[in-house]
Amino acid sequence: MNEHEHVQDHSHDHDHDQAQNSWLSKWPLLTALLILVAMQVLELGFELELNAWISLLIYIIAYLLAGYPVLYLAFKKASRFDFFNEFVLMSVATLGAFAIGAYSEGVAVMVFYSIGEWFQDAAVDKAKRNIKALLDFRPDRVDVIRGAQVHTVKPQEVSLEETIQVKPGEKLALDGVLRTQKAFFNTAALTGESKPEQKTQGEQVYAGMINLNQLIQVQVKALFKDSKLSKILEMVQDATTRKSRTQLFISRFAAVYTPIVFLLALIVVVLPFFLVDTYIFRDWLYRGLVFLVISCPCALVVSIPLGYFGGIGLASKNGVLFKGANFLDVMTKVDTIVMDKTGTLTLGVFKVQELKCVSLDEKTFLQYVAALERKSSHPIAVAITAYASAKDAFSGNEQLEALDLEELAGLGLKAQVNGRSLLIGNARLLRKYNISYDTALDAIAETIVVVAIDDIYEGYLRIADELKPDAKHAVESLQKAGLQVVMLSGDRQSVVESVAGTLGITNFAGDLMPEQKVERLSALKAAGHRVAFVGDGLNDAPVIALADAGIAMGGLGSDAAIETADIVIQNDQPSKIPALIKVGNITRNIVWQNICLAMGVKVLVLILGAGGVATLWEAVIADVGVALLAILNAVRIQNFRI
Repeated sequence: MNEHEHVQDHSHDHDHDQAQNSWLSKWPLLTALLILVAMQVLELGFELELNAWISLLIYIIAYLLAGYPVLYLAFKKASRFDFFNEFVLMSVATLGAFAIGAYSEGVAVMVFYSIGEWFQDAAVDKAKRNIKALLDFRPDRVDVIRGAQVHTVKPQEVSLEETIQVKPGEKLALDGVLRTQKAFFNTAALTGESKPEQKTQGEQVYAGMINLNQLIQVQVKALFKDSKLSKILEMVQDATTRKSRTQLFISRFAAVYTPIVFLLALIVVVLPFFLVDTYIFRDWLYRGLVFLVISCPCALVVSIPLGYFGGIGLASKNGVLFKGANFLDVMTKVDTIVMDKTGTLTLGVFKVQELKCVSLDEKTFLQYVAALERKSSHPIAVAITAYASAKDAFSGNEQLEALDLEELAGLGLKAQVNGRSLLIGNARLLRKYNISYDTALDAIAETIVVVAIDDIYEGYLRIADELKPDAKHAVESLQKAGLQVVMLSGDRQSVVESVAGTLGITNFAGDLMPEQKVERLSALKAAGHRVAFVGDGLNDAPVIALADAGIAMGGLGSDAAIETADIVIQNDQPSKIPALIKVGNITRNIVWQNICLAMGVKVLVLILGAGGVATLWEAVIADVGVALLAILNAVRIQNFRI
């Protein structure tokens, strides 16, 4: 019997209401348990022998109270000629016990089996609810401003470009752009980070963020169904349906294992007739029934998916989304991590790293430079303007204006500022105008913006993409774990070499087109490596798709990269890469502990049962006990710290 059937046919539809697993809904099973306990106390404690027919009637009532759902499913499956499943198995075992007069044991098997199933249902329900609760922070009402009035409506009723109002302590229901000057948010639902994050006017904010300090307004940029959080929830829900190889193996194994045990039980009953002189049919039938009881594959069929649910939940809690349980397994086998540079190891934002002036003071120098650069929307110009603003270069009445601005293609800008001729650009610009400068600048890997005033070199600004704070730690952690780290980038080779040197990466390449990245990764796979690729841009989508595991940065990443990826890091921290490998290893270890525990106990009791040592009582307690232990072991995954 495969796992899907187990889930469908035994009410393992874990999206049903929680009340279904409540104590009240289980009154028939609990009544059967009380009857069984009472009868055992009377028979064993007080040594009171009831009339055989009365005793049989009481046990039949208890049996039907506990076993009706199992008997019904067994009949339903048998009518479809599906005889090798746990429901038929338990029905045959318990009815066989009644046939040989072992009434109390027949009831005990059905009661404890049903209790085990109840606990399994509850555990899987809880695991799935936990995964959803980790992420689904969306309110079911939102305040939208229409005209001069504030209306409270469902998030699904809000249109694009409408403005919503969010009070302090409330959660955002929709993605949009902040219209308030600034605000602080708790972004834990999206990133796994509880540290408050400041957003300023015009910046993107997302559903699931919690507004911390003031009344704010947000202009809606995505419908409820298209919000980032909706996509995350969809990814996680889909992830629980994508099975790992271990899950698929266990499903196939259970389908073979159950009929084999049926056959072995039959052999245990029949074969001794030809080999044992003192053969007693009732005794050997009893041993065969023990075989049937202990052979139930529930501990494997339920606890293993539960382990993977736990792994997906643990990763989600830490800001990493696995799009399927199979990728938890893949990450345990990866030996090479290939990374893009921009947006993955660096922030993807240009910043002025250094400023050197020759004769002017820093403020005056920045006033001249900013006079030109603030007219441009180029990323380098934006970085310089932001730097000048941060250094207070625009204070007072000293702001300069650029006149006769001229863009020199591939070189830079030329203009008149404060009556002086100003040139800003790369070193080729100064060479074009025969202006001498410090040639040592030509050896610097990062972007250099040189400045000349009235044909005299006045200094430079060094601009570079900034490394993420945890990039070096991430690379070192991966290398310590024995993984090969490779960096492939479309950026200039000199810049890539500089970043690689800082991070301690020895295998790197720059100036790569997307198809060249694909070629490099294909070569690694052809050499026998199991490769995970980490990227964020649209040009990374092909190589993310090709890797054994594609990992996308979810915050800065393009939609194409996130859609193509198998794993999404929500907060853009490369230090999450070692963490997600750790989650994969934890999950694998728990799953294999459960497999070894279940199979070890089952084989032991099978041997004892065939030898006449183990009774039906011991068989059902061992079966239910090992299932509960495996479930408890799987559930503890979400308590790990990574």
